[in-house]
Amino acid sequence: MNKDKVCSAIDKMKEKLFSVSKEIWENPELNFKEFKASKLLSDHLIEAGFDVEYGIASLETAIRAVHPEVNDGPTVAIIAEYDALPEMGHGCGHNLIATAALGASLALGKFKKHLPGKLIFMGTPAEEGGGGKIYMIRHGLFEDVDAAMMFHPSAIRNIVGRGGLAVTEVKIEFKGRTAHASSQPEKGINALDGIIQTFNGISALRQHISSDARIHGIITHGGVKPNIVPDYAAAEFYIRALKDSYCKELVKKVENIAKGAALITGAEMTFQIVGNPYRSRKVNKVLGQAWVENLKSLGLPIHESPKGSGLGSSDIGNVSHEVPTIHPYIGISEKEINAHSTDFAKAAISDYGQNQMIFAAKALAMTAIDVLTNPELVSKMREEFKQEE
Repeated sequence: MNKDKVCSAIDKMKEKLFSVSKEIWENPELNFKEFKASKLLSDHLIEAGFDVEYGIASLETAIRAVHPEVNDGPTVAIIAEYDALPEMGHGCGHNLIATAALGASLALGKFKKHLPGKLIFMGTPAEEGGGGKIYMIRHGLFEDVDAAMMFHPSAIRNIVGRGGLAVTEVKIEFKGRTAHASSQPEKGINALDGIIQTFNGISALRQHISSDARIHGIITHGGVKPNIVPDYAAAEFYIRALKDSYCKELVKKVENIAKGAALITGAEMTFQIVGNPYRSRKVNKVLGQAWVENLKSLGLPIHESPKGSGLGSSDIGNVSHEVPTIHPYIGISEKEINAHSTDFAKAAISDYGQNQMIFAAKALAMTAIDVLTNPELVSKMREEFKQEE
């Protein structure tokens, strides 16, 4: 099929896509509460004739929309994310991710009767904590998928084949005993000291972990007044590593540090894994190369990741261990900015960022066509996926 027709269809719906992106950006919603965004996306898909399942996988804001023209051939899932960050809104640009996926799906839908296989729009909540994709995997929603694809905004670089770290979030709580901190300190058990000793232990551990690993946390409760010995204190940590197995190993080390802090202080400690651990990202180079060729044909360059740059984490990593997956990046700013920042949120609604989103929608649609129409590509993609990690 002529890819120019699909790209032209995306150009014709440009104003509609800008409006969708703007509406999602102006109404940021946190994980599992993306009611406005998911309804907006679903409405457009229903209007275009997709068979839409809304509120699936026990998630009120998850979407699975299948185009009714289903033919023999592979199944492609185009993935959307639409949750925001606390306080800064769309500082990760998920309004652009969702809208690019919508644009690609709507454009492909106009020509689906001429294409083999099955087209699915997959709306996945709670990427910024909670792992909506993991629930959807557990409910079997990726079992019939041959290729999953999405785009993610970056600052200024267009990057393909970038990995991601496994991450586990943990919550550590200490319970002690209150006392007057000046007149009766010996009668208290200081829960905050347990947290402080845990931080100190983790700081010492960082000298002896792999350079790709990360452990970072915050104190969520440290007491109520300086002259009261804190009887409750809590912290949350993200523990990350390039390998899933090493991430699990570090989680155990952090738990042992917290146990030691409990022994030191005499406080009771509880250690809890929060939510769903995110797996490392399994990169599919064959599928990624198809994206590269399509992006180049649109006139966009491909950049290398900057030297010394670290990696983030996403539940797309869990999907990448189920089916061949790509998660390429397209720059949405004309200058270097930090991710998860107010500057990034501004870029996600800028004219430049919106126009870069259109390129992303086109590249997604073009790469989907490659998978649907090229059996050799699918065979190589599957062969690479089956290889040992």
